[in-house]
Amino acid sequence: MPEVLKAPLVVEFPFTRSLGPVQSAFLTGLRERVVLGVRTGDGRVLVPPVEYDPVTAEELHDLVEVAPTGTVTTWAWNHAPRRGQPLAGPFAWALVRLDGADTALLHALDAPGPDAVRTGMRVRVRWARERTGAITDIACFEPHEGGPPRLTNRTGGFEEPVTGIVAAARLDYTYSPGRAQTAYINALAGRRTAGERCPSCRKVYVPPRGACPTCGVATAEQVEVGPRGTVTTFCIVNIKARNLDIEVPYVYAHIALDGAGLALHGRIGGIPYDEVRMGLRVEPVWTQDARYPDHYRPTGEPDADYDTYKELL
Repeated sequence: MPEVLKAPLVVEFPFTRSLGPVQSAFLTGLRERVVLGVRTGDGRVLVPPVEYDPVTAEELHDLVEVAPTGTVTTWAWNHAPRRGQPLAGPFAWALVRLDGADTALLHALDAPGPDAVRTGMRVRVRWARERTGAITDIACFEPHEGGPPRLTNRTGGFEEPVTGIVAAARLDYTYSPGRAQTAYINALAGRRTAGERCPSCRKVYVPPRGACPTCGVATAEQVEVGPRGTVTTFCIVNIKARNLDIEVPYVYAHIALDGAGLALHGRIGGIPYDEVRMGLRVEPVWTQDARYPDHYRPTGEPDADYDTYKELL
């Protein structure tokens, strides 16, 4: 069996959100080295604060300062920190109930090793040198033997409050297309398009999926299709995509390759966008060293009859 392909992939985007009055006060407080919680109707103090009581759903707004010292309620040792985590070397993830709070805050605890960490140990906040109004203004927790410090009794009212945050969302993973699509990709490298035929309904799937979604049986018989095909439906793109060097407007279409039982998608070129139509006969255009067609262009053949592709819409 040929080797199955795999490749590292990254999905990354900035997530922007606005803050309500409670979260705004909490993050602005961290910037000023003040930790704020919120008091519920039954007197509990929640840290980090939330805008609604998780038990009664009552709206909360009574902010109260808690100490930057506290007690570890539970923890787990992190032997190999990942990119973007609070500390570069091994550390503990710990739930810390700050003095004056009734709930625990999750953050990193800097300790020389797992033997130095225990439930019930006393810790304190280590503030970041540069603070911007984010949870990272708490650089980490560190062991502490003293009691809670004197508080300033701040309850908000900070100048230049933080009103929004931008969090970078990122997922690093290794993707494998599987046996069927590995064969499909390898065929494209040779400028061929290969699908797989269902042994039951005999439909040819392109790109292949390894199984027939209709019959639920495995597919293994490879069938070369195309290279020509028929536009079954299409859309006109009027918004230019970032990092895509294609001038708008352009046409993206579903194309039923000859011999295929499923339409794939591709860009249509070599024809004005307003002349693209259902039934248009097209063929692939390859660029040098490309692993897949750059676009499809008209073949000059008469348009396909609607009845020949209506089942593929």
